Amino acid sequence: MKGQYIFHSFLPGVTVAVLTSQPAWADTVNVNGVQQTVSPSVTNLADRDLITKLKSTQRQSPPGISQPAPSVGDDNEPVVETKNVDSSSNLGSRLLQGREINYQATPAPGVTPVIKAKTQLPGALPTAVRGDNGAKLLNVNNCQGNCPSQEDSPEVKLTQESSQPVMVNTRKQKVPVPNHLNPNANPLQYPTKGEEVKIQGVQPLTLEQALELAKGNNRELQVSILTLKRTQAALREAQAALLPSVDVSTEISRQQSASTQLSNERTQKQQEDAGIPPESRSKPEDGINDSFNAQAQLTYNLYTSGARTARIKAAEEQVRSQELDVERLSEEIRLNVTTEYYDLQQADENVRIAQSAVKNAEASLKDAQALERAGVGTKFDVLRSQVNLANSQQELTSSLSQQQVNRRRLASRLSLPQSVNLTAADPVKLSGLWNRTLEDSIVLAYQNRPELQQQLAQRNISKHRRKQALAELGPQVSFIANYNLLDQYNDDIGVTDGYTLALRANWNLFDGGAARARASQEKTNMAIAEVQFADTRNQVRFQVEQSYYNLQSNLENVQTSTTALEQAREALRLARLRFQAGVGTQTDVIAAENDLTRAEGSRIRAILDYNRALANLQRSVTTRAIK
Repeated sequence: MKGQYIFHSFLPGVTVAVLTSQPAWADTVNVNGVQQTVSPSVTNLADRDLITKLKSTQRQSPPGISQPAPSVGDDNEPVVETKNVDSSSNLGSRLLQGREINYQATPAPGVTPVIKAKTQLPGALPTAVRGDNGAKLLNVNNCQGNCPSQEDSPEVKLTQESSQPVMVNTRKQKVPVPNHLNPNANPLQYPTKGEEVKIQGVQPLTLEQALELAKGNNRELQVSILTLKRTQAALREAQAALLPSVDVSTEISRQQSASTQLSNERTQKQQEDAGIPPESRSKPEDGINDSFNAQAQLTYNLYTSGARTARIKAAEEQVRSQELDVERLSEEIRLNVTTEYYDLQQADENVRIAQSAVKNAEASLKDAQALERAGVGTKFDVLRSQVNLANSQQELTSSLSQQQVNRRRLASRLSLPQSVNLTAADPVKLSGLWNRTLEDSIVLAYQNRPELQQQLAQRNISKHRRKQALAELGPQVSFIANYNLLDQYNDDIGVTDGYTLALRANWNLFDGGAARARASQEKTNMAIAEVQFADTRNQVRFQVEQSYYNLQSNLENVQTSTTALEQAREALRLARLRFQAGVGTQTDVIAAENDLTRAEGSRIRAILDYNRALANLQRSVTTRAIK
């Protein structure tokens, strides 16, 4: 009884000291008022009953779905067209508003800070939420700064409006990007001094700004665009065969014949031997002939057995294939930039969570030390708190290192200047909604994926090259017109002219089977393209299904992690109260802190994994399909 009396006599003062130095779950997750941007890409409704309703309502195909892509026929069929399929539909939008993370980034001198815009994921276009499909969203809890852990977070609600879609302007405007983020225009420039590569500023960057920078600065995309220009020049070269070729040549010459010179010397010697006086001797000819010759020739291939047409069409398909490759690479770069931006956001959040864990561990250590000084705690509790603090500090060090790695990876992808680093300016939030069924998504991917159309274009290229090879066995007819001028300067005759008109025909009767062998090679290439088309089609379907299923699972993970976060927060509060009251142990507090750290990290991962799944699904269907 005496011990209890002493304990209770010290308890009020100890409790006051502990609570004075104890932050209420420092720097807690600041993503709960998830500001959600509606897009035709993700079903981010958290309520389980609502998800069930969505699955039942999504079985109806939305308007705008065209017929499936054409199948590949045999060699006797006409060339498969590879034009884009217009599968766009009228889409409305509802913006979901909530609370977001406030970043406070201090840029270095010379670096202009970027206002953190409330942006939506590029490519996640606005849509209308119809009926009950958007009635509820995630009830996300957020704690900002040092707010009390038991604070109730606002519920994110979607305003109910008419079921008719709202027409929105989906025309994207160019996102302003600071000029100092553009790299040196000289691609051959490289630094030679340490000051030139030293990081001198940190620039906050939104996702849309990152995508805009990648569009203009990414080196892979620049190479692909230059390759497209090269194929366009090759097409113009092939089209030049439709016009005649004209050659003009001129020649001015002076000629002295060696035989004439020898004859003159012999004549002079004979005259000397005959004793003829010099004044009576005949003058030798100088043997020099000055002349002017000009010629103009026109040549035109009248008939090539289809070789000229096949060559032009093959070049056109090559240009088409390269255009599709530029589109494919643009989609890949967009996905890579988006994914790496989410990786950077996750690294930033991991740093913040690790810092929060360190602060919590420091607060718990102060609690243990205060109780030890009051005589109601043990040295063992203090040692456990010190070990927990050391572990949290190690996690913070690793998180800071990974944050720098992710920053530099994205900076390299965007080709930023050597002296500029970046940080994510967008808040962590769900990116939007995907209101199409799995079947509709697969059909859209079939119709719009550039990889499928590339295989069709490659088949057409081989088809035309086969015709070109067989055309070498047919007759070739060409027309030739020649006109020439000739003038001898040392005669009394003026300029003379002449012309030639000719019709030339060539027929390669036997070449040892070389032309047919080349045609056989191209026929095999056609079969390869058809098999690759089927394989690519299977891959496209799997990518859509994988992204779609990941989207649904990550959505449920967001809901589960939100509930777990609230429970972990409350468990930590109770564990601290129990420990301060003397009925709990330091082990319980440390375990609750670890659970809270894991719950916060799980929620951040769930949100960002959801966004990654959305980005992958948009890549699988392509941005063109949802515009």
